[in-house]
Amino acid sequence: MATLRSMELEINGRQHALTLEPRVTLLDALREHLGLTGTKKGCDQGQCGACTVHVDGERVLACLTLAVQAEGRKVTTIEGLAQADGALHPVQAAFVEEDAFQCGYCTPGQIMSAVACIREGHAGSDEEIREYMAGNLCRCGAYPNIVSAVRKAAKEVA
Repeated sequence: MATLRSMELEINGRQHALTLEPRVTLLDALREHLGLTGTKKGCDQGQCGACTVHVDGERVLACLTLAVQAEGRKVTTIEGLAQADGALHPVQAAFVEEDAFQCGYCTPGQIMSAVACIREGHAGSDEEIREYMAGNLCRCGAYPNIVSAVRKAAKEVA
């Protein structure tokens, strides 16, 4: 029987007390233990970007991050981007306006990466956006619209 560990995680501004095995990933803690299913499990190997979340403002792959590594840090998921009144984050709005998704499975990870890409100052050109969004795969091929959405949101956020 595995040893359980009690921990507190701050997710989207709220504290959550959890008791988990130390080897539980942040992705599984979010989805299976907290019901935050916006963060997607794609490859579960850190190659597709569907599980991208922010930890202390930096984008991380939740499938490669243990939940215990997030203890004492601020985690933001796709559910935490919109305003309390339901108003979309500028990147979320741009994705809708630019039709930057088809099936939508990769969209939460794409949006989380786009927010970080803009915050990091890497949205100066389409080429730069493509380079800094390269860790997020879209099987539907919506890349031109994703780049347009990031470009549009970068202008609105600046």
